[in-house]
Amino acid sequence: MPRTAATLTASPVPRGSGHGRRRATAGVVLRSVLEHGPVARSTIARLTGLSPASVTDYCAHFTRLGLVREAEPPLRAKGAGRPHVPLDLDDSRFVVGGVHVAVPYTTVALLDLRGRVVRQRELKHGRTDPPWVLDRAARALAAMLAEVGDVHPLGVGVAAGGWVDRDSGVVVEHGLLDWRDVPVREMLGARTGLPVHVDGHARALVNGERLFGRARGSGSVLHLFVGNVVDAAFATHDEVHHGPRSQAGTIAHLPVPGGDEPCPCGGTGCLQAELGERTLCRRARAAGITDGVNPRHVLAAANAGDPVAAALLLERSRATGRAVGLLTDVLNPETVVVTEIGAMHREECLAALREAVGAERAADVFPTSFPDSVLAVAGGSVVLDVLYRDPLGASAEVN
Repeated sequence: MPRTAATLTASPVPRGSGHGRRRATAGVVLRSVLEHGPVARSTIARLTGLSPASVTDYCAHFTRLGLVREAEPPLRAKGAGRPHVPLDLDDSRFVVGGVHVAVPYTTVALLDLRGRVVRQRELKHGRTDPPWVLDRAARALAAMLAEVGDVHPLGVGVAAGGWVDRDSGVVVEHGLLDWRDVPVREMLGARTGLPVHVDGHARALVNGERLFGRARGSGSVLHLFVGNVVDAAFATHDEVHHGPRSQAGTIAHLPVPGGDEPCPCGGTGCLQAELGERTLCRRARAAGITDGVNPRHVLAAANAGDPVAAALLLERSRATGRAVGLLTDVLNPETVVVTEIGAMHREECLAALREAVGAERAADVFPTSFPDSVLAVAGGSVVLDVLYRDPLGASAEVN
């Protein structure tokens, strides 16, 4: 890796009553700047309930670290007194790496501190053994960092489907890739020299939505990811539920009424078997729409006017809506976000999905906020969530 990780540590540490509480409060202040900037320190104090002196200390600390900067004060009428100098996020000095490991390819990206994609590449899988996949991702990250100039990488986030243990940084099981107990954090950290954080992609995208997307400010969020892997995540008050060893959200074998697709588990009609992209593409091949395994080819055919492709996408979105309806009945979230190719890119598919959810909840259901960069944002959001929760504890020294 061409440059050393920037670790956000500095002294003196702002005042507070306990190390953990201090770090959590720092995250609240930085999130306020992200959400409301340019924003006066007095406004941050009012929004967070912190004392003006405490907010000033934290903001001075963030300024030294290069996370925030002073913005131009608003114009004031003569005699109105000295204007407050607002603060804004400094998105020019740091980037994070994002890696999303999907079944056919790995997406590698750089994102700024606002979650915007700066660079992005897709690396098709010639092989899927973990050392080969992670080596290529590390090399792609190094190449992109060399392109972007004088910025410092804060770390790398990795998102994947299947069972991902966030605490250990291990992909415990990803059946479609045949990965078992892969120490991704350790392996990619050794290859990049950067701090690495790992999580499941549905949970990662909940964090992306609450930081940078439509779910910002929502009290509870359900996210359903429908790709080759089908899984879900649920967050309340900015806390994503992980469960023991991060097994929460595994819904691949949720039974679909009337479903008849055979599943590797030995049953039929499991949610992932019915809705997965492999099934969509197999049906498209049978209809003569495509000869490949890329769902974007089905979307392109539908957008070009193919009625069979459009019908396949419409029915898949409708079935996805039925699954969302089941989950909302159980969890009753304030906001529902769905990552599904039809609903993301075709209004008629989104309408069908909402109709299947039901009229009472349809207005609460949205497609992902990142239709053109969802996998890149998933990877980057893993590490950006760490930054915005604990900006004082995010890793090594700025060189």
